[in-house]
Parts: sequence; C-alpha cells; structure tokens
Amino acid sequence: MKGSGGGRRGEVSPQNTGTMQGRDLLADQMSTLARSLQGEQDPDQLAADLVAAALELIPGAEEGSISRIYGRRKVRSLAPSSDLARHIDTLQEELGEGPCLDAAFQQETVRVPDLAAEDRWPRFAARANAAGAASMLTLQLYVEGDNLGALNLYSTRAHAFGDESEHVGLYVASHAAIAFADAQLVQDLRRGLANRDIIGQAKGILMERFGITAEQAFRLLVRVSQQDNRKLRDVAEELTRTRRTPGAPQEP
Repeated sequence: MKGSGGGRRGEVSPQNTGTMQGRDLLADQMSTLARSLQGEQDPDQLAADLVAAALELIPGAEEGSISRIYGRRKVRSLAPSSDLARHIDTLQEELGEGPCLDAAFQQETVRVPDLAAEDRWPRFAARANAAGAASMLTLQLYVEGDNLGALNLYSTRAHAFGDESEHVGLYVASHAAIAFADAQLVQDLRRGLANRDIIGQAKGILMERFGITAEQAFRLLVRVSQQDNRKLRDVAEELTRTRRTPGAPQEP
C-alpha cells in the first residue's frame, strides 16, 4: 500500500495534522486499508501487508514487525521489515520481556519514548538500543486464548512516536484485528475440510480391506489414535500414505 503523503518513512505527514482535511484523508486511508486487509486470506501475507501499511500510515514508524505468541511462551516474528526488527523480536523472546509481551498480555498499547532511558525492561532496552533502536510503539492485535498478536513499530530516533502515532496506530490495529480473525477462520475451515477428506480416504481403505462399514472403519481409526496417543488426522494420513494399517506389524 502506497502512502499519499510523499514523505520519507518515519516522517510525520503534513496531511495527518488533525485538520479536517487530515481527518478526511485518514478516514480514506483506513477504508483502503480495511478493504486490502480483509481481501487477504493468507495470515503470512496479511502480516506483510499490515506491516507495510503501518510504516506508511503511522507517524514516526521506520521499521516494523508482527509478533505472534503461542501458549504465552513461544514468540514468532512475522514480516519483519528489516534485520533490526527481526533482531529486536528475537531479543524479546530470548529475554522474556519487552513492550511486545506487555502489549500482548497486559495492555493494548505500549509506547517507549527513549530506549536509552527505559527502566521497565532494563535488559531488553539496553540491548535493543545498542542494536540501533531508539524508540518503540507496540499495539495489541488480538487475543485468542493463550495465543496473542502484537504490531511492533521501531524508530532510530528517540521520542519518534507521539499521540498522533498512537491514535493512527490504534485505527490500524483495529482493522488488522478483524482481518486476522477472518483469515484465521478461513484457515481453520480449510484445515477442517482437509482433515475430513483425509479421514474419509482412510475409512475407504479400511472398508475395502476388511469388508467393514464406514462406522466400524471410523471406530478402528479412533481406537488406534487413542492407543498410540496420536491425533486422528495423523493416523489417517499414515494409512493413506503407506497403505499399511497403523499399529500393525510391517508386512514383508
């Protein structure tokens, strides 16, 4: 998504100044963003589109990324715009502290005016500042049980993010949250259909091999799944791939 302000990344566009013209422009940009994000069904591509849009729209943002947190422990960095963004995401996972984790778990928005003077996360702040980051803005995107997401924005200048940055950032994050929810729903539906298809194939193989009904074939798959403590889908996939009944001795 190309910005219409014409400025360099990280500069405050004169068209987003709080005037009526600026507000109208922001509304148009948010509308365009919403349409572009909701049209994307691949979560990874959605993340890349979101980061690119955030860097164009949010004053002060020079670099960015999205952090997806699984089980409240594992952090995955999505669509980092640079090595700096990727490195800082890695630091937060390595140290278990930082604005991304706070935004995802505790608050919707965390602003870090000056990493050189930051004392909330002393280890992270020192290493992030040494890597070249001077200020940060992190916004919560979604919470799904123990899985969370946050948008991270970085600048090499201290005090790069102001109230306007946070205001525009919240707009971007709200649209992104809806888009992520839609993309996740589509992905879950596709996964469910794929699982149903592979289980159906496995049932067909068992029905033909042993002359049993569909219900009996399904019960056999469930029994093997429980005995081996494996997912039903994995048992079915092994059967369709190897044509060998899961749990049975290998035929010579």
